[in-house]
Amino acid sequence: QVQLVESGGGLVQAGGSLRLSCAASGGTFNRYHMGWFRQAPGKEREFAAAISFSGGTTSYTDSVKGRFTVSRDNAKNTVYLQMNSLKPEDTAVYYCAAQSRPVWTTITRKTSYTYWGQGTQVTVSS
Repeated sequence: QVQLVESGGGLVQAGGSLRLSCAASGGTFNRYHMGWFRQAPGKEREFAAAISFSGGTTSYTDSVKGRFTVSRDNAKNTVYLQMNSLKPEDTAVYYCAAQSRPVWTTITRKTSYTYWGQGTQVTVSS
């Protein structure tokens, strides 16, 4: 059973930065595509970013392109989300997820992910 644990969330002013981490255990991390999703109050959980199992390919939703960077360290079984130029609309609970049957064309779909972390709160004040 794969466990994912996110950390690094917090309260930041608009324009600031945060770096989220997601540590994986119990599985074969370097075989999983990894995704970051976020859920704002009263809204659906939505795709934010993803990285392929090798780290060679990334994908971002339009609203975070140029501000967020996803990366991974397979030696540490950890995926990161560097968030810069944060905006109040980025406020959400951020979840990492693992796609144990990696299919890159489905990387934006919540239902294609097998394992989920518990989430970490990011709050951006104006």
